[in-house]
Amino acid sequence: MGKFLLMAVDYELLIRPNRSWLRIEWRDIFAYRDLLWQLVRRDFTSRFKQTVLGPLWFVINPLVTTVIFAVIFGRVMGSAPDGVPALLFFNAGLLAWNYFSSLLASTGATLHGNVGLFSKVYFPRLIVPIAQVFSNCIGLVVQFFTFGILVVFVWATDPAFANVQLGWRLLWLPWLLVHLAILALGSGLLLSAITAKYRDLQNIVAFIINSLMFITPVMWPLSALQTKFPNHYEYFMVLNPLVSIVEAFRLALIGVGSFSLGYYAVSVLVSVFCLLAGLMLFQRAARTFVDQA
Repeated sequence: MGKFLLMAVDYELLIRPNRSWLRIEWRDIFAYRDLLWQLVRRDFTSRFKQTVLGPLWFVINPLVTTVIFAVIFGRVMGSAPDGVPALLFFNAGLLAWNYFSSLLASTGATLHGNVGLFSKVYFPRLIVPIAQVFSNCIGLVVQFFTFGILVVFVWATDPAFANVQLGWRLLWLPWLLVHLAILALGSGLLLSAITAKYRDLQNIVAFIINSLMFITPVMWPLSALQTKFPNHYEYFMVLNPLVSIVEAFRLALIGVGSFSLGYYAVSVLVSVFCLLAGLMLFQRAARTFVDQA
């Protein structure tokens, strides 16, 4: 038998804690990309496990909400703009709002909702909220098909659709989706870091989301606010970054909306700030959250 010579190599392994709040393990995230797609599948399938209609709820929920808004706000309160079919007006706003609210709610529960997973195995914690970005996109794609069906239905039944002009603004949609994801992800990471330390604040997350819907032009047109408060609506657009995004969504989809490049630029800056602040606080909270849970 041959003889093997084992040579000992002296080396030193030094493990240092990550002290940078904004240091993101991009290499680790790429290395765990298989886990990312597994989480995307888990989030999507678990949402409709043991349900009767399954993914059809992606279609039923926005359709029912659109019809309710069209009847109550469109016909009773007359809040839909003249010349725009109410079904398309409200559904276009709901497309943007549903993606933002669902992503905000899911990412806001990242830490305290996955403590069992985090305490058992190591992987970059940011993979979980990033997976939520993609899993919620699946529902949004289904809702876009629903919007297309509504367009065909309104075109066949409502002559007012002739006033709606579609065109090159549809090219805005990919960027608007990225903008929505940045704002929702940043806000969700902020909520996740805060609720991880102060557990009782989890109860106000739903209240925050519901309040945002009422102060965002989803159920009402921004033009109504401009008419009633011509000297003060600018502050509203600056303070709520969702306003410019929802109006840009409507302008891209149905050709109607109050859009200002200046106010939209402010919305982009606020969204980027939320993302940076959310990453900073989330990275800090994720280090010690399992030990404190």
